[in-house]
Amino acid sequence: MKCNVSFEYELFGNVQELEGSLQKLLTAAKEAVGLSYAPYSKFHVGAALLLSNGEIVKGSNQENASSPAGICAERVALSASSSVFPQEKIIAIAITYHNESAEEEADNIVSPCGICRQSLLEATDRQQSPIRVLLASPSGKLILLENAAHLLPLAFSASDL
Repeated sequence: MKCNVSFEYELFGNVQELEGSLQKLLTAAKEAVGLSYAPYSKFHVGAALLLSNGEIVKGSNQENASSPAGICAERVALSASSSVFPQEKIIAIAITYHNESAEEEADNIVSPCGICRQSLLEATDRQQSPIRVLLASPSGKLILLENAAHLLPLAFSASDL
């Protein structure tokens, strides 16, 4: 028997097509790109979380010469959020990047790595409500998913233990 895993997402051509709260969140993620420490890969990632209290928490990737000891932007933001605002739910996360090695502004939309997908799933499970995911290319192309769990089909979670 063959089965399919699928989900819906929205594709936007530019930030002006987004609702105001997501526009603000994406601006914060772009600011977080500038906080990245990526001297080895030259691939700077910024993430920003919108919390239920209206706060925005930023994160950026932090590399380390002792690779793979670095930490991704998404997990920096998730850790900061749970440390500073442990009772607040995460409404949405915006993620964007800048590749220093690219000759021109990239149109490619990248998504979180496997560890970050698992971390987002854990946050979703812990708060028992979905986290919206906004993925943005440097050129302005955008994808919006209504639930971070869509990024990790057939996931392993606490309910499997």
